[in-house]
Amino acid sequence: MTLPEHHTRAPRPADYDVLVVGGVGVDTIVRVDELRVPPGDSVFVEPLKDYVGHTGNGVALGWHALGLRTKFIDFLGDDPQGRMVLEHYARQGLDFSHLVSPHGTPRSANLVDPHGRRFSFYDGRHPADLRLPRDFYLPFLERSAHVHLSIIGHNQDMYEDVHRLGVTSSTDLHDWDGHNPHHRHYALNSDYVFLSAAAIHDRLDSVLRTILDEGRARFVVATDGADGCHVLERGATRVRHFPAVRPERPVVDSNGAGDAFVTAFLHSWFEGRPLQECVLSGSVAGAFVCGSVGTHTEFIDLPGLRAAGARAAADW
Repeated sequence: MTLPEHHTRAPRPADYDVLVVGGVGVDTIVRVDELRVPPGDSVFVEPLKDYVGHTGNGVALGWHALGLRTKFIDFLGDDPQGRMVLEHYARQGLDFSHLVSPHGTPRSANLVDPHGRRFSFYDGRHPADLRLPRDFYLPFLERSAHVHLSIIGHNQDMYEDVHRLGVTSSTDLHDWDGHNPHHRHYALNSDYVFLSAAAIHDRLDSVLRTILDEGRARFVVATDGADGCHVLERGATRVRHFPAVRPERPVVDSNGAGDAFVTAFLHSWFEGRPLQECVLSGSVAGAFVCGSVGTHTEFIDLPGLRAAGARAAADW
């Protein structure tokens, strides 16, 4: 796949359509009655289950399911969780390379209520000064048409090479508050920026505008759950709101919905489709994921995305 000329500065031959850097770990899902601590000191819950997860995993497997030539690189621990990741990717056929981290494989515990809402406790075990070595990531970057950088820190020094090579880039800031400098670095250095509107509802316009005014992004998208999403394009005078699509399956777990939105949105963008069609694709993929239990257990494929998108467009 070669990215359309009107969506990138210079089409370039590549072995990989997309390179995802960082963001794999293991999620432990805890299904609870509600997202609050109940009275007492213990409560019975459904059996706890572990899933290969985290944001980079969702983006990489999402693109892989949509048929893009996907490469994923990261640190991984030499531990049971790391072996679980490698076995999972072997079954999925995902092209994954890693370096062993002495700090182990990242983990998180995710509380999920009966409505599919979730809250994550991420252990963030990698130290702040950990970095992917340049001689490890550069050969993959040089062979990629696009790179997605998860906000995990150890890839933050890659932008100089990303910009030098003319590789387009994307990132997901998750629930950035508009101030944290860690997220800001990714926001201002990426070409396509995604985030959640959860922490910036009262400052939505100003935060999105700042990303464009002070950074290099072509557009910024703030997802807003059941309320859809907000999009600001470079040169636009106002933020556009798009409604959510109606899920075709009962919502049971929202883990991974944002990652699915990013992958399907950008897949349509890479195809040269209008922004509104990209939003619809992202919304359809995000809604689809919410119909499966666990983290990143099911991904929509391209025929499924096309069909669901056509059905959703009629009521959108």
